[in-house]
Amino acid sequence: MEYRRLGGSGFKVPVLSLGTGTFGGANEFFKGFGNSGVAEATRLVDISLEAGLTMFDSADVYSDGLAEEILGQALKGRRDRVIISTKGTFRMGEGANDVGSSRYHLIRGVEGSLKRLGTDYIDIYQLHGFDASTPVEETLSCLDDLVRAGKIRYIGCSNFSGWHLMKSLAVSEKYGWARYVAHQAYYSLIGRSYEWELMPLGLDQGVGAIVWSPLGWGRLTGKIRRGQPPPETSRMRSETTVQGGPPVEDEYLYRVVDALDEVAKETGKTVPQVAINWLLRRPTVSNVIIGARNEEQLRQNLAAVGWNLTPEQVERLDAASATTLAYPYFHQRGFTERNPPPVR
Repeated sequence: MEYRRLGGSGFKVPVLSLGTGTFGGANEFFKGFGNSGVAEATRLVDISLEAGLTMFDSADVYSDGLAEEILGQALKGRRDRVIISTKGTFRMGEGANDVGSSRYHLIRGVEGSLKRLGTDYIDIYQLHGFDASTPVEETLSCLDDLVRAGKIRYIGCSNFSGWHLMKSLAVSEKYGWARYVAHQAYYSLIGRSYEWELMPLGLDQGVGAIVWSPLGWGRLTGKIRRGQPPPETSRMRSETTVQGGPPVEDEYLYRVVDALDEVAKETGKTVPQVAINWLLRRPTVSNVIIGARNEEQLRQNLAAVGWNLTPEQVERLDAASATTLAYPYFHQRGFTERNPPPVR
């Protein structure tokens, strides 16, 4: 398993981590992801560690905290061998202060995660989303206090826009507080908006990407083909944009899958393995989160590493997944002498 620096920090992480959104299945939303209990989760952790995957990603809202509890039990007795990444900010109760990135909610959130995970520190703690209702200074001073207290090792964010992230980094710089070294972001062959602004920012500021949903909400699993309906159990059938993912035009999806099929045949790999390997060739990507409902899926996803696509194969996948850029990015790309794109 390859290890990479997390952004501009001195901390190294494996290029793959195991997401725990499939642990628990405690409510209707997360039943669509999976419902692994302690025994199955422990087996998935065993397989991951055997392959050199030592990083596990969770969040307090995953199955209302049950995913963290299950992960904590699955890791019992081997905390010193693993990297735990978790998240807070989303609503965790019905009270007025049970949501957001206020000092009140973050401290309660971290304490709750520590208890559920059965540990006294979190390696990477990320804000699950931006909170426009709380001053950035309050949020970052709180996170800095938690780092100084030893409860958090590194901080990151997730689902921020470029200005959210840059403003936060500027405030950390101004006061000498801990700064975000990771941005957990959606990025896939059918979701390349990350490249427009967040990737150049990450390159410039030393913020590494931890990629979530690398298979585009199940669209790049190899089960979707022209003229075929999506699988009955697919999360794409969800009526919610979050769980089903952003809309993707059929012809665009088929064009990308066709290119993936070609490369998969050439390499002897599966479509998901090629899609994940493509991500690992991209600038700023420190880690890709893989999910697994069972052992077979986990072993398949683990085989996405240990080999490389050729430059020509990468170019073909780039071309098949290219889209028209929004303003001002299309204008900037027209003047590459002054604004070279981060990905060529």
